[in-house]
Amino acid sequence: MERIERIHALHRILTAARYPVTVPRLQEELECSRATVYRDLAYLRDQLMAPVIGNGEAGFRYDPDDPGRFELPGLWLSSEELHSLLAAQQLMSRSGGGVLSNALAPLQQRIEKLLDDHAGGRRVPVERVRVIPHRTRRLDETAFRHVATAVLDRRQLAFEYRARSTDQHTRRTVSPQRLTHYRDNWYLDAWDHEREALRSFAVDRISNARTLDEAARDLPDEELNRHLASSYGIFSGTPKGWATIVFSAKAARWVADEHWHSQQQGRFLPDGRYELKLPYSSGRELLMDVLHYGSDAEIVEPPSLREQARTLLQLAISNYERGPK
Repeated sequence: MERIERIHALHRILTAARYPVTVPRLQEELECSRATVYRDLAYLRDQLMAPVIGNGEAGFRYDPDDPGRFELPGLWLSSEELHSLLAAQQLMSRSGGGVLSNALAPLQQRIEKLLDDHAGGRRVPVERVRVIPHRTRRLDETAFRHVATAVLDRRQLAFEYRARSTDQHTRRTVSPQRLTHYRDNWYLDAWDHEREALRSFAVDRISNARTLDEAARDLPDEELNRHLASSYGIFSGTPKGWATIVFSAKAARWVADEHWHSQQQGRFLPDGRYELKLPYSSGRELLMDVLHYGSDAEIVEPPSLREQARTLLQLAISNYERGPK
């Protein structure tokens, strides 16, 4: 146990103690020597001004007559918590195309300083936290900041939107509900005032965003979850049915450990294959992920989704039958 963690643990022990705590018990709790216990007690009392009273024979405790409840100053985290926080910061800064890196720079410096204090001056190899973006799309930093501000300030947002599926250009005024990071890209879940419905927008397709003075309309969490999280994928909607996919025994070793949806149902079949059931609304994204497994995946139900998969596979085969263009 490192020193800052021992000080934190020592503070917890003395705060909870109704009677003096003996040095042997402190040695056991803090996993350190007798001399270290005395050094930590002195640091807590002399440097942090904690109301420590007692002696080596009777034990130590916080003074019950102290007028105020003593608390440790500043931010106190364990080494594991700090390393986890640093890893999260690296993930955010490297996976967002630099959008968040400037805003997070002061936080990173603070985290690295705390880690250095824990490590006794030993350099922390931050570069060994490796994040590889996958199919990340270019993101306009100004648009992202307007979107994030509108979400957090609970204000309406106006912007131009060019849908990738239709290439249609529209002007939208929305009440932002949630900002979602999904598959290395950002999406805005919002109430579209003109269409009077919930919609999800890819932030990389938003331009000329402007935060309005009008307060955003807040929808209940239950409604948001029902519309945005009840079916498979980012553009979920209300479920239209359940899909059943069977994976080969080879692919089962991966799929059985994967999280596809919060309501998924999975089981191993007697022959080693794996059956996965999940709710879906639009089959487009689900088909994309199932076809990713090639011959190791088969859609069993419903027949309509199975037929869509068969059609897509036939179209793919036709590209190879006629030769390159």
